[in-house]
Amino acid sequence: MANSAARAGSPASQATVLDTEFNRGLGLYDSTMVVVGSMIGSGIFIVSADMARTIGSPGWLLAAWILTGLLTVVGALSYGELAAMMPRAGGQYVYLREAFSPLWGFLYGWTLFLVIQTGTIAAVSVGFARYFGALVPWIADDHYLIPPIHVSAAYALSLSTTQFVGIVMIALLTWTNTRGLEYGRIIQNVFTTAKTGALIGLIIVGVLLGWNQPTVSANFGNLWTTRGAVAVVPGLSAVTVFGLFIAICVAQTGSLFSADAWNNITFTAGEVKEPRRNIPLSLALGTFIVIGLYLLANIAYLVTLPFDQIQHAPGDRVATATLNVVFPGLGVTIMAIGIMISTFGCTNGLILAGARASYAMARDGLFFRSVGRLNQAKVPAAGLALEGAWAAFLVLPRIYDPATGAYGNLYNNLLEYVISAALIFYILTIAGIFRLRRTRPDLERPYRASGYPIVPALYIVGAATILLVLFVYRTATTWPGLIIVLLGVPVYFAWKPERSR
Repeated sequence: MANSAARAGSPASQATVLDTEFNRGLGLYDSTMVVVGSMIGSGIFIVSADMARTIGSPGWLLAAWILTGLLTVVGALSYGELAAMMPRAGGQYVYLREAFSPLWGFLYGWTLFLVIQTGTIAAVSVGFARYFGALVPWIADDHYLIPPIHVSAAYALSLSTTQFVGIVMIALLTWTNTRGLEYGRIIQNVFTTAKTGALIGLIIVGVLLGWNQPTVSANFGNLWTTRGAVAVVPGLSAVTVFGLFIAICVAQTGSLFSADAWNNITFTAGEVKEPRRNIPLSLALGTFIVIGLYLLANIAYLVTLPFDQIQHAPGDRVATATLNVVFPGLGVTIMAIGIMISTFGCTNGLILAGARASYAMARDGLFFRSVGRLNQAKVPAAGLALEGAWAAFLVLPRIYDPATGAYGNLYNNLLEYVISAALIFYILTIAGIFRLRRTRPDLERPYRASGYPIVPALYIVGAATILLVLFVYRTATTWPGLIIVLLGVPVYFAWKPERSR
């Protein structure tokens, strides 16, 4: 009897018990909208240009997106087992904690708060502001409320009107989410439905109205012919078999970023109705919908624009160039409105979900105590405020290039760094399925990972291969990501006494 009681109170068994402190207001449709809305931001409208330059052919561009789709869908289907087994607020943080140790859970939560979630919020909010600037000229990167203040030769702080609008949007959506789940849910559903419709509209317009027979013949008639590929490293490009393999792996940084954040629904498990059923279903439905739309969008680009125009679209805005073919002069305005809707909904989903992971960490004594409390609306208001404040701060730092006098944004660098870090945690989490099958075979599994063990193992092999290529050929943007993760180790041990108390 005593042993049974001890097992019932163990952390692993507690992880399988439903949360009771939240309002369960997210049904299957709402949960699917969190998945779809968090995934679709501005990436799909932009990253195909850089991918096309790196890979160099229409066929391999589509193949790279198919690879992204396979990794994303397989990852989501595999996460379904963990989500159904441990439907707790914090999602992936909880899975890593239970499969390996609190340290691994903390390192994920640390990286998520420091750069993955907040850096993405900063980037998407400024993306919203930049497209708003296409409609309101006052909003511009070089229109400063506070001119750049240099803190070193390479870094500065500034507040342009673009940055200001981005910060205002973060503050607005943070405030609405502190008012209760219903506010965040309604905003998410409305804007995700609208932007999904806008993306479908882009596809229909491109395929039906933008169809250009000479372009179709050139792109699909020479589907695998490499043209104008950019060298991955000096002397290595997609013109050789090995160079093509490396180019496809490197190009995944753009497509995987565009398809990322599907795991956000796991953070909100405490607020999902029938989470053991609805979270796995929403992961499957959401990722299938988004990946399907992403592939169709790239087909729309390829039937409308010659491949060199995709590679060299002004500002990499491939979707805008596609609409400009169909609606000359109006494409910029139409696409600006569409991307504003998309980025607004994406930012809301990221803000809503991210604070729940910090809440779970705080409840374990691994984050600020106040973050582990709910307000009267039964949402982690302190966690939302801290997340919003840090994301707003990440909007301010600028990268300065003395050679050109140009300013970049620090969060762009951070996002490049964390793709590798995110892949590490995805691999670890799916490896956790194997570990928990062995160490906790007694746990109830309402849903089991599709194709286990082969399909999850293929994900681990595929993602690990991409990760290895990035570490070898993109050292400047991958090793810093690992360093950010490792910086969490001393922080964990500094917080560990609080966990013990």
